[in-house]
Amino acid sequence: MRSGNPALRGDVFARSGTFQPSETMTIQGAVNKTFLLLFILVLAASWTWANPLVLIRFMWPVAIVAFIVALVTIFKKEWSPVTSSIYAALEGIILGGLSVLLDKVYPGIVIQAVALTFGVLFCLLAAYTSGLIKPTENFKLGVVAATGGIAVVYLVDIVMGFFGRSIPFIHQSGLIGIGFSIVVVIIASLNLVLDFDFIEKGTEAGAPKYMEWYGAFGLMVTLIWLYLEILNLLGKLRER
Repeated sequence: MRSGNPALRGDVFARSGTFQPSETMTIQGAVNKTFLLLFILVLAASWTWANPLVLIRFMWPVAIVAFIVALVTIFKKEWSPVTSSIYAALEGIILGGLSVLLDKVYPGIVIQAVALTFGVLFCLLAAYTSGLIKPTENFKLGVVAATGGIAVVYLVDIVMGFFGRSIPFIHQSGLIGIGFSIVVVIIASLNLVLDFDFIEKGTEAGAPKYMEWYGAFGLMVTLIWLYLEILNLLGKLRER
C-alpha cells in the first residue's frame, strides 16, 4: 500500500500487530473521527477568524508547533488519539487567520474554497466507493511520484526565498501560474483516493482501534493541503 501522504506510509498497518475484532479499526470509526477532527479545525478557525491579530503575532510559532505535532503523530501513531486533535486545532488557527486575510482581499473566496474542497472530497469518495476509480499500483506510483515532484518544487522555492528569489511564474496569475495550481489541485485531490484506499486496507488488515485516529489524521493532512491549493488557485483567478 502506498500513499503520497507521508502520514499514511505503506508499512504502517503491517507493523500494527494482531488484535481482537472489538479492538480493531473500522471504516465507520475512521469516518467519525475525521468529522470530529474537522469540527475541531472549524471551531479553531472560527475563533481565529474573529481574532485575526492572533495569527499575525503568533503565526510562525503556531505553524512550527503544528509541524512538530504532525511529526510526532507520524512517528508515534499510538499517540494519535491525542496528537491528531491538537494538530487539527493548531491548523484551524492558521487556516482561520489566513482565510480571513484572503477574504478581505477577495470577498467570498473562502466560501468558494470550502465548497470546492468538500465537493472534491465527496465526489472522489463516491467515485472510489462505486469502483469508478480504482487505485492500482501504477495509479499509486504515479500519484506518489507527482506528489514528490511538487514537494521538491516547493522546497526549492522555500530555499530560494531565503535569498529573496522564487521560482518564476508559478506564483503569478498568468497562464503558467494558473496551470501549475490546477495541476497541484488535481494531484492533491488524487491523494484523497490513496487515503481512502489506505484506510480501507487498514480495516481489512485488522489494525488497532487507535489507527482510526491515525487514518483520520492522514486524511486531514490531505484536505488541508487541498483547501490551501484551491485558495491559491482561486486567488490567481481573481487577479486576472
